[in-house]
Amino acid sequence: MDKSTIVCRCEEINVDEIEGAIRLGASTFDDIKRLTRCGMGPCQSKICMNLVRELIATNLGVSISEIPPPRMRMPLKITRLGILAGKTSSSNVVSVFDEASLEAGERQND
Repeated sequence: MDKSTIVCRCEEINVDEIEGAIRLGASTFDDIKRLTRCGMGPCQSKICMNLVRELIATNLGVSISEIPPPRMRMPLKITRLGILAGKTSSSNVVSVFDEASLEAGERQND
Protein backbone atom coordinates (compact mmCIF):
# COMPACT_ATOMS: atom_id res chain seq x y z
CA MET A 1 0.00 0.00 0.00
CA ASP A 2 1.32 3.45 -0.94
CA LYS A 3 2.28 5.74 1.95
CA SER A 4 -0.08 8.43 0.67
CA THR A 5 -3.12 6.15 0.56
CA ILE A 6 -5.93 7.68 2.60
CA VAL A 7 -7.02 5.34 5.40
CA CYS A 8 -9.51 7.60 7.20
CA ARG A 9 -11.54 9.54 4.68
CA CYS A 10 -13.29 11.63 7.31
CA GLU A 11 -10.09 13.06 8.79
CA GLU A 12 -7.91 12.52 5.68
CA ILE A 13 -5.32 10.42 7.50
CA ASN A 14 -2.97 8.46 5.27
CA VAL A 15 -0.88 5.31 5.75
CA ASP A 16 2.30 7.28 6.47
CA GLU A 17 0.62 9.12 9.37
CA ILE A 18 -0.67 5.85 10.83
CA GLU A 19 2.76 4.22 10.57
CA GLY A 20 4.33 7.32 12.11
CA ALA A 21 2.01 6.98 15.10
CA ILE A 22 2.97 3.30 15.40
CA ARG A 23 6.66 4.27 15.37
CA LEU A 24 5.88 6.65 18.25
CA GLY A 25 4.56 3.72 20.29
CA ALA A 26 0.89 3.42 19.35
CA SER A 27 -0.24 -0.20 19.60
CA THR A 28 -4.05 0.08 19.61
CA PHE A 29 -6.64 1.84 17.49
CA ASP A 30 -7.38 4.21 20.38
CA ASP A 31 -3.67 5.16 20.52
CA ILE A 32 -3.77 5.93 16.79
CA LYS A 33 -6.96 7.90 17.33
CA ARG A 34 -5.38 10.05 20.05
CA LEU A 35 -2.30 10.80 17.98
CA THR A 36 -3.85 11.38 14.55
CA ARG A 37 -7.64 11.98 14.95
CA CYS A 38 -8.17 8.89 12.77
CA GLY A 39 -11.66 7.54 13.43
CA MET A 40 -12.98 10.78 14.92
CA GLY A 41 -14.93 11.87 11.86
CA PRO A 42 -18.64 11.49 11.12
CA CYS A 43 -18.40 7.73 10.49
CA GLN A 44 -16.80 7.20 13.94
CA SER A 45 -14.28 4.66 12.54
CA LYS A 46 -16.82 2.42 10.82
CA ILE A 47 -14.89 2.70 7.54
CA CYS A 48 -11.25 2.79 8.71
CA MET A 49 -11.33 0.54 11.79
CA ASN A 50 -10.24 -2.72 10.17
CA LEU A 51 -7.70 -1.11 7.86
CA VAL A 52 -6.01 0.63 10.80
CA ARG A 53 -6.06 -2.59 12.84
CA GLU A 54 -4.47 -4.38 9.87
CA LEU A 55 -1.73 -1.72 9.63
CA ILE A 56 -1.03 -2.02 13.37
CA ALA A 57 -0.88 -5.82 13.13
CA THR A 58 1.44 -5.72 10.12
CA ASN A 59 3.80 -3.16 11.65
CA LEU A 60 3.93 -4.85 15.06
CA GLY A 61 4.08 -8.40 13.67
CA VAL A 62 1.02 -9.65 15.52
CA SER A 63 -2.32 -11.11 14.47
CA ILE A 64 -5.16 -8.68 13.72
CA SER A 65 -7.25 -10.56 16.29
CA GLU A 66 -4.84 -9.32 18.97
CA ILE A 67 -5.61 -5.69 18.13
CA PRO A 68 -8.76 -4.65 20.00
CA PRO A 69 -11.40 -2.62 18.14
CA PRO A 70 -11.73 1.05 19.10
CA ARG A 71 -13.95 2.15 21.94
CA MET A 72 -17.28 2.93 20.36
CA ARG A 73 -19.08 6.02 21.55
CA MET A 74 -22.55 7.32 20.90
CA PRO A 75 -22.76 9.94 18.14
CA LEU A 76 -23.05 13.50 19.35
CA LYS A 77 -26.47 15.09 19.27
CA ILE A 78 -27.30 18.75 19.27
CA THR A 79 -28.76 19.81 22.63
CA ARG A 80 -30.71 23.03 22.88
CA LEU A 81 -29.66 25.41 25.65
CA GLY A 82 -33.31 25.63 26.71
CA ILE A 83 -33.28 21.94 27.62
CA LEU A 84 -30.20 22.46 29.78
CA ALA A 85 -31.92 25.45 31.45
CA GLY A 86 -34.94 23.38 32.39
CA LYS A 87 -37.31 23.80 29.48
CA THR A 88 -39.20 20.54 29.21
CA SER A 89 -39.68 20.35 25.45
CA SER A 90 -37.76 21.48 22.47
CA SER A 91 -37.69 20.56 18.85
CA ASN A 92 -34.51 19.16 17.37
CA VAL A 93 -35.48 20.58 14.02
CA VAL A 94 -34.88 24.26 13.49
CA SER A 95 -37.18 25.72 10.92
CA VAL A 96 -36.03 28.41 8.56
CA PHE A 97 -39.40 30.07 9.13
CA ASP A 98 -38.74 30.33 12.90
CA GLU A 99 -35.48 32.15 12.25
CA ALA A 100 -37.17 34.41 9.70
CA SER A 101 -39.88 35.35 12.19
CA LEU A 102 -37.23 36.17 14.83
CA GLU A 103 -35.48 38.46 12.37
CA ALA A 104 -38.78 40.16 11.65
CA GLY A 105 -39.09 41.03 15.36
CA GLU A 106 -41.59 38.45 16.41
CA ARG A 107 -41.10 36.95 19.83
CA GLN A 108 -40.23 33.29 19.99
CA ASN A 109 -42.41 31.04 22.14
CA ASP A 110 -40.67 31.06 25.50
